[in-house]
Amino acid sequence: MTSTQLERRPWHGATRPYDLVKEFVIALVVVSVLTAALAALFSSPDDPSITLKSWATADPQDFVATTVQELAGTSGTAGYGQPYNDTADAAQKVGPLQLQKWAGVRIPIDTAKDFVVGPLQQLPLSGDAASAMATWTSASPDQQAKWATAYDDAITAAPDGDYTQVADGDYGPVPAMAAAQLDAAKAGSLDGVVQAQGKFFQTNYTYSLLYLADGSYLEDQARAQHLGGDQWGMMNETGSYPGQSWLWLYTFWYQIKPFSDESTTVGANADAYVWVLMMLLTLGFLLVPFFPGVRSIPRWIPVHRLIWRDYYRAHPRS
Repeated sequence: MTSTQLERRPWHGATRPYDLVKEFVIALVVVSVLTAALAALFSSPDDPSITLKSWATADPQDFVATTVQELAGTSGTAGYGQPYNDTADAAQKVGPLQLQKWAGVRIPIDTAKDFVVGPLQQLPLSGDAASAMATWTSASPDQQAKWATAYDDAITAAPDGDYTQVADGDYGPVPAMAAAQLDAAKAGSLDGVVQAQGKFFQTNYTYSLLYLADGSYLEDQARAQHLGGDQWGMMNETGSYPGQSWLWLYTFWYQIKPFSDESTTVGANADAYVWVLMMLLTLGFLLVPFFPGVRSIPRWIPVHRLIWRDYYRAHPRS
């Protein structure tokens, strides 16, 4: 009798009822309860996103100061270099090799236009704000820079950087524009406008994130959660929860000198130097079988024989 004939023979043995749907429902409920319980006990916290609205509401002084820096071209993004702009001597380099500059400007950003002027032009303005925008757009680039730089310097010189205590001066329409930007951010309308950049659908958060990063509020929140670069932040999770532990080797270099000392050439270009170092370590790891001595370490320290002891017991060496 072939296996096919045997399979087709009717079954005459004992049988019992089996409810597949019942088993599925029980398994689903048990797994769901376990998933919810374990997530509540061991998952990392779901902190709310930091937005332009939350920033402007929590720290309006930092928001206004950063907005003016975007107009003046003195913010971190304005002077970052590639891939955002061609700022001279801003690129990270390793010796004579300017690695960052090689990539070129792939995401061109004009901080005054993309973060402030453009969004304000898309918002319904009236009164002083509308008049200020008309004055700004009709002025020459040199005059715009003079106004923004003067107000930026005045905010820096004000007590505690408080824009409400700025000394009198010729700031043109900049104070009114900064106030309009602050009002729009507090109202929650600025987030979508900055992110959209004139497009109806947009899921690219580059612009809003760079705007946030130019201020000190985002960094303060990150450091409070131990996410700073000198706090092993690359491999941390918010709060005291463990994060991406496999990144320890990469973030380790940022904790030691000379990479952690920004006053040195290596420290000032730490991102580039750490990247090159990690590429060399990775290449060395791939080439381990070709390094005499290194490739013999398993024979000298046979830890693998302990792990696979059952195999080696059954297959002893000749």
